[in-house]
Amino acid sequence: MIGLSAKHHYFLYTKPTDMRKGFDGLSGIVLEHMNRSPLDGSVYIFINRRKNKMKMLTYEPGGFMLYYKRLEQGTFELPLGDDHSQEVSLSWESLMLIISGISLQKIVRKKRYKRA
Repeated sequence: MIGLSAKHHYFLYTKPTDMRKGFDGLSGIVLEHMNRSPLDGSVYIFINRRKNKMKMLTYEPGGFMLYYKRLEQGTFELPLGDDHSQEVSLSWESLMLIISGISLQKIVRKKRYKRA
């Protein structure tokens, strides 16, 4: 199945990434730098130094999927994270805001029910 949803777990790699990397290079980053398995079904997000290109890597039954977005104008605003961490966990909603160009700093979230 092609598509991402709120059912996935999303992890942003906080270091700038060479966008020439493909499936194997990005999988290597997930294994070596993020200490995670690229086969776990999570979505791993990588941004270049200029913050105008994004790649998302995920494993689905049968093989890897790679999504690529290049902005023609502007940059991606990334969430503030721990300076020592190499990854930030993102929600589906936060990822959609980043892709849509909406500032994460000015968002006010209303209280919603969450099942334990």
